[in-house]
Amino acid sequence: MASSGLDLLWVSLPQLGKGAAQTLSISLFSIVISTVGGVLYGVLCSLNSKWLKAILRVYLELFRAIPVLVWLYLLFFGLPIFFGLSLPSFWCAVLVLSLWGASEVGEVVRGALHSLPRGQREAGLSIGLSGPQLFGYVLLPQALKRMTPPTINVYTRIIKTSSLAVLIGVVDVIKVGQQIIERTYESVLIYGALFLFFFFICYPLSAASRVLERRWTQA
Repeated sequence: MASSGLDLLWVSLPQLGKGAAQTLSISLFSIVISTVGGVLYGVLCSLNSKWLKAILRVYLELFRAIPVLVWLYLLFFGLPIFFGLSLPSFWCAVLVLSLWGASEVGEVVRGALHSLPRGQREAGLSIGLSGPQLFGYVLLPQALKRMTPPTINVYTRIIKTSSLAVLIGVVDVIKVGQQIIERTYESVLIYGALFLFFFFICYPLSAASRVLERRWTQA
């Protein structure tokens, strides 16, 4: 019985590998875009502009209040109906996860920047640094230790949430697993393999986050 299970996994490995590549591609694109967008969000929130902060607050609350799944359906099915725009399911998933992830990373960056002593900003301005130089050379490097562990946690959430892409037709590792189960009825074996896939991707990130947090807290 064990031998037949291993044989099934071996035969299914190429198909599962293609699905895993889709899942990892969605996650990687989303993580990169979320990081860039989140840093931009955090920096903009640190500026003294009430209207800009109001816009960013609306953006944040929209992605906090509305589940990712609803956003996926809204953009994938709503854009063609209301605007005549059709996004491929892969890029629709990347877009939604990136927007959601940027709001989460952005709040982490905003909090890290806000926690820095005000004297750091004043010292940078007093020596003639421009706004980009102030953030690039003074504030963001100091905030890096504070924002890295929680940002890594956001990355693990993006990877896990990417599994929702199957609901808009992305043939990711979850979809491939379902197809194999429909053909072989080996649900426990295949879902066990999917469990291990996500565990070995997400657990090292979570462990690294905890290690960095402990190390930098004690430093």
